[in-house]
Amino acid sequence: MGYRGTPDRQVHNMASRSTANSIDEYIAGFPPETQKVLEGLRALIKASAPDATETISYAIPTFDLNGHLVHFAGYEKHIGFYPTGSGVEAFKEEFKPYKSGKGSVQFPLGQPMPRDLIRRIVEFRVEENTGKASK
Repeated sequence: MGYRGTPDRQVHNMASRSTANSIDEYIAGFPPETQKVLEGLRALIKASAPDATETISYAIPTFDLNGHLVHFAGYEKHIGFYPTGSGVEAFKEEFKPYKSGKGSVQFPLGQPMPRDLIRRIVEFRVEENTGKASK
């Protein structure tokens, strides 16, 4: 997994990751330091959404609870976090220090993960998916 078969070491080979059947298998395809960050993110999501189930969807780790809750993915220089469009919209002010898109945000490797922000986003998505969100 990881860089195998790619002449360009700047980008992970998406095809090599798409064969992972579990989050453990997915994470195992990354360098040790990235594995630690991915495992930390996984544990934080589990703690914030204890009733969610783990799966692989879109070839990346996914947590489901009444539908997709959040996804995450490892890259060479960042961790991609995908809390859906509503999750990004609800926290857009707090995402200003990060590169973000319609349904994603990038947390650079080598910088501390914004654990409190991630926890609050996951909790927001749990409320949203279980019909308890105020918005």
